[in-house]
Amino acid sequence: MKQIDECRIAIVGLGLMGGSLAGALQGKAAAVVGVARRGETVRAALKRGLIDEGTTELAEGVRGVDIVVLATPVRIILQQISEVGPLLAENCLLIDLGSTKTDILREMARLPQDVQALGGHPMCGKEASGVEAAEPGIYQGATFILSPLPRTARWALSLGQDLARTVGSEPLVLDGERQDFLVATLSHLPYLMACALIATADRTTSPDAAAWKIVAGGFRDTTRIAASDVTMMTDILLTNGEEVLRALGTFQEQIRHMADLMESSNEEALRRQLGKIREKRLEMYP
Repeated sequence: MKQIDECRIAIVGLGLMGGSLAGALQGKAAAVVGVARRGETVRAALKRGLIDEGTTELAEGVRGVDIVVLATPVRIILQQISEVGPLLAENCLLIDLGSTKTDILREMARLPQDVQALGGHPMCGKEASGVEAAEPGIYQGATFILSPLPRTARWALSLGQDLARTVGSEPLVLDGERQDFLVATLSHLPYLMACALIATADRTTSPDAAAWKIVAGGFRDTTRIAASDVTMMTDILLTNGEEVLRALGTFQEQIRHMADLMESSNEEALRRQLGKIREKRLEMYP
């Protein structure tokens, strides 16, 4: 098995996540090749020193490389898997950075047998998008979920773990369905909550000119991720719909319960519920 510093790595998609990964691999891989749909994106990545080589042609970008990383929105990844499979060298490792895994792993299972495939989901990012927002340091200290297929060789998983560690992340191996269940509540639901809070404020307080002069930091912090890339988030929600809807249902139950406590003016029960939640928050983040 080659080490990361011996590998030519092609990154398909040079937006926030792909561009940041490319930059984080600079000087740590034999070469980082960027593939993007638009020539200006490739030129911007080259100018910033995020990649060593770049192209708008998929076949050219993945030719003869050791690792290919698909860093595009989830539904584009689903299309690219079958497109890129026949182009890869024997025992090339194909990893994705998509936020949902079940559909992607199902598509990866159809790849040629001589291609090693591994689902990936780095738990990091920010609300900005595009190569201009690329920030190599975002991978530092992040959990990098890896979801192997039953056919994924042990060496391929090990190489994926080394890639995660090379960019400063901590690899965590999880079954694809389990990761989709977990991130539905811990990652995807918070986005919907932030969007709902923005929509609520827009409907209630926005007509008042004083609203945005008195807005508190809590509102800004809570709604930050509502500014996330819409294409990326739409793909995430639609490819993990069942789990997100289940999490959303539980959230609605919790909101309804607190609304019932307020409507009944049951101060003791309300304080008890809020206290339990506060203690749980402190337990999660000491």
